[in-house]
Amino acid sequence: MKKNLIIILLLMFGFNNAYANKYDDLYGKIDLFGEVLEKISKEYIDKIDQAEVMDSAINGILQSLDPYSSYMSPELFKDMQTDTRGEFGGLGIEIGMEAGVVKVISPIDGTPAAKAGIKAGDYIVKINDDQVQGKTLMESVKLMRGPVGSSIKLTVRRKNQKKALEFSIKREIIEIKSVNAKMIGKKKNIAYIRLKSFNENSDSQLIKNVKNFEKKNNPKGYVIDVRNNPGGLLTQAIRITDFFLDDGEIVSTKGRKKSETRKFFARSGDGIYGKPLIVLINSGSASASEILAGALKDHKRAIILGETSYGKGSVQSIIPLKNGGGMRLTISKYYLPSGKSISEVGVSPDILVEEKDDEFQIDTESDNQLNYAINLFQS
Repeated sequence: MKKNLIIILLLMFGFNNAYANKYDDLYGKIDLFGEVLEKISKEYIDKIDQAEVMDSAINGILQSLDPYSSYMSPELFKDMQTDTRGEFGGLGIEIGMEAGVVKVISPIDGTPAAKAGIKAGDYIVKINDDQVQGKTLMESVKLMRGPVGSSIKLTVRRKNQKKALEFSIKREIIEIKSVNAKMIGKKKNIAYIRLKSFNENSDSQLIKNVKNFEKKNNPKGYVIDVRNNPGGLLTQAIRITDFFLDDGEIVSTKGRKKSETRKFFARSGDGIYGKPLIVLINSGSASASEILAGALKDHKRAIILGETSYGKGSVQSIIPLKNGGGMRLTISKYYLPSGKSISEVGVSPDILVEEKDDEFQIDTESDNQLNYAINLFQS
């Protein structure tokens, strides 16, 4: 069994006998892996399913790379691709893995998770009565899905909180209207655009609202709010950023393959005609949100206000596997016009304004970050 396993693993990593001398150490490690699996099969207190152990080993390899790479078994991969047609609901959170625990990247504004009080940076330690430790990211996602209207209990650990917090949340169909807009300020002369996600229609929705504001209200400036926006499509991040820039680089992606190394530039024409622009970010602003905020900051086109963003500056690809499963693999990273990577560091604000943990709710009277932005325009 061990010999066959070594051959299989060598093929998985793309090595053959011609490279045996060069990769003696790798052969030794694979031999050790086979020995460990054999010892477990013979001597572990309980009988094991070798296929499940191998799945866990494969997932362990992927999760050792970064928080966003993971393995999906054929059953799980099929579930992830299934069109549920309203039969299953979700919670409305973007999640990743950190140190073997599910971490909330961002609760999406207006969804059950956000309404219940889940926050960016929370660590989910239990889903109902199931411990999350040891489960894959996709297994955790599957546990969170369920019939619309059914309830789920999440136990989370939160920074600066000694005791674990429990939340009972009712699953819903997650339908996100990505753009909300209105005039704000005492004189109603500031345009506020809340961008909740970067989906396939976000740019057209945002541009439509801006044109409507320019025609009817002639605002003195704009506030773009991407707090708790977990990101979405790279193409949308580029189009929306381009709308506010007259020229210059927006973002670049760099990967091992030449096809994954690209630069994207703004076209001529600023959609708000050079008017003042403030972008609100927080620790739940991730990925595409960070591209928007980072590019506008680097070009000094906007004032970035709030808290440092999440720091998800990588691109994942879903790759089907021969066994019917799949893997989510990081293939490139984002870089801002300054050349800085977003990964793990995020975008820092020009003006640090912290959220009030006990009162924070986006776009309400107690929203101190938005109020600070309004006062900047009125000062």
